[in-house]
Amino acid sequence: MITISLCMIVKNEEDVLERCLQSALPIVDEIIIVDTGSSDHTIEIAKKYTNHVFSFTWNDDFSSARNFAFSKAKMDYSFWLDADDVIDSVNQNKMLELKQTLDPSVDMVMMKYHIAFDNDGNPTFSYYRERWMKTERHFLWEGAIHETIAPCGNVIYFDAAISHKKNKPSDENRNLRMFESMLEKGQTLCAREQFYYGRELFYHKRWMDAIAQFSDFLKNKKGWVENNIDACRLRAACFCALNKCDEALSSLLESFHYDAPRAETICDIALLYFNQDNYACAAKWYKLALNCVKNEESGAFVQPDCYDFIPYLQLCVCYDKLHLFKEAFAYNELAGNIKPNHESVIKNRQYFQSIGIF
Repeated sequence: MITISLCMIVKNEEDVLERCLQSALPIVDEIIIVDTGSSDHTIEIAKKYTNHVFSFTWNDDFSSARNFAFSKAKMDYSFWLDADDVIDSVNQNKMLELKQTLDPSVDMVMMKYHIAFDNDGNPTFSYYRERWMKTERHFLWEGAIHETIAPCGNVIYFDAAISHKKNKPSDENRNLRMFESMLEKGQTLCAREQFYYGRELFYHKRWMDAIAQFSDFLKNKKGWVENNIDACRLRAACFCALNKCDEALSSLLESFHYDAPRAETICDIALLYFNQDNYACAAKWYKLALNCVKNEESGAFVQPDCYDFIPYLQLCVCYDKLHLFKEAFAYNELAGNIKPNHESVIKNRQYFQSIGIF
């Protein structure tokens, strides 16, 4: 059976660190905590679980801190978590089973990362991340912000998930501040950093700046396919915020140059037509979304509801607007098969009952 080192970087995480460590404790053989400048009780909590607690002078570089943490690992595989991550009992058991059966020739294990949830706790936004890396391979993190280790070697995708559950808002300006500090110092952003800088501009509603950044990123043609597709979608959202619907549609359609259409993009296009009261056209696009194949191993930011629940619910509304009430009712029932307790499904049923459809 393999052994695992949990390697974490933390700062002022007293509200969530114990929850994270308790959830990882049954899985790991060693815990390494690297503190980057806490002023609360984070270090005291960490020391309850491990003697391997180190200080690291923060230098605006997440990769540097993570590489320092990984350098302390002594077990077969190095495993990273953020302090606000948690592993539920179902996924603990999956990981324990994998730990007992993993072929030691595997260099990297990719696992799902759930980062957004509906009211019933079902993931609405997830993607695969590198989780267990063979320590002797000395994998290095890259990127000062949104750091990553590119999958390489003998890589497997494993159906276990870590859930990212914050208890408090993070510093929403931190990443933008770091990117703009890099630019002020004359640093050149790589393609991946260009994409994420554009995303920070989008989050801060700097629509025109974000559009320019995404356009430059796509023009350089050095981006990863999934980032290219997301850049088209985010740029389209910026155009929508500026009431430039034609430009938004063009941006979404451009994403088809990079790969087969994703349901997420198809739903964006459908929503454009829906918001213009073109319900017949919107319905056609939502039906197309239902035909898309979800590929969770692509590394994309997957929104699973775009492949079934959202199209069903929106088709219900479209057909209602077109006075095709039986079709509308049928699509609401399909949505209800997926999320029977969803507020919209319940309200729609009440509406259909009031007009004598069911």
